[in-house]
Amino acid sequence: MEGTLGLHHVTCLAGDPQENLDFYLGVLGLRLVKRSVNQDDPATYHLFYADRQGTPGTALTFFPYPHLPPHRLGVGQAVEVALAVPQESLGYWEARLARYGRPLERGERFGLPALLFPDPHGLPLAFTAAEGPGLPWEESPVPPEHQVRGLLGARILEREVEATLAFLQGVLGYRQRQARDAVALAAEKAALMGYIIGMDPETNRYVLLNLNTPEAKSPAKKRQAKRVLAYIRSYFETTYRRYSLMAQAYARAYGESPDVSQPAQPSLFEADPDSILRRVVLAWDRGDQAALEDALEEARNAIRVWR
Repeated sequence: MEGTLGLHHVTCLAGDPQENLDFYLGVLGLRLVKRSVNQDDPATYHLFYADRQGTPGTALTFFPYPHLPPHRLGVGQAVEVALAVPQESLGYWEARLARYGRPLERGERFGLPALLFPDPHGLPLAFTAAEGPGLPWEESPVPPEHQVRGLLGARILEREVEATLAFLQGVLGYRQRQARDAVALAAEKAALMGYIIGMDPETNRYVLLNLNTPEAKSPAKKRQAKRVLAYIRSYFETTYRRYSLMAQAYARAYGESPDVSQPAQPSLFEADPDSILRRVVLAWDRGDQAALEDALEEARNAIRVWR
């Protein structure tokens, strides 16, 4: 069958419309291409943000309800919107969002580096280094080379995934990616052969370092390898296995630990990350919500210590 070509737009709920406008136009630099009303509730705005031309695949729209209480996370919700930004722009966005007081975490989406943060009304966003269809808008407060390039995806929370997968694949024609991204698997395999792959935060570019060569012994290459490992370690909760394998490759090449992380404090958590993650998976598979929440909380506490 002919599959869906992708996301045309994503629509979300918001709080105060002025706060929404100030953030998405003033901070993120998106163009307000249209201000309409909710056809089912004409007293409510419908705000459309997109690129210069309103290109399909770039539109993020909102229904603002300033008097509603904060949302409660639950099954069946879309819980995150991923937006594509140029790879070399992550450093720019990290500094800009920090300047505007957004709490930031580094992470990954689809094997690509990402900045994770909430909007002012609690919607999780993921600025991901990826290509997108968007065209720069000349009047944006964000320089053209750093502007958002469009939608990358939306994350949904499900209790049982089979029915949703059947609909997405059988009706809409989407294809399922592997549970572990091919990029991450390739990086792990390369680490076993003595390579380090990742973002060099000094240049904001991905690099591939072969630690088996004489050139790798130079002080400059050693410092670069350490920078890449430090960056991977900074979003450790999504890269535990990859970091471990690359740290071993570093130790084989240089005869010492990369020593790029704060030492763990064993008194603050009792289990190693692998055992914690296993408990999360087992609780999820059993559908045991209480056990899942306990395991996730333990994982969050452990991650804070390891970071």
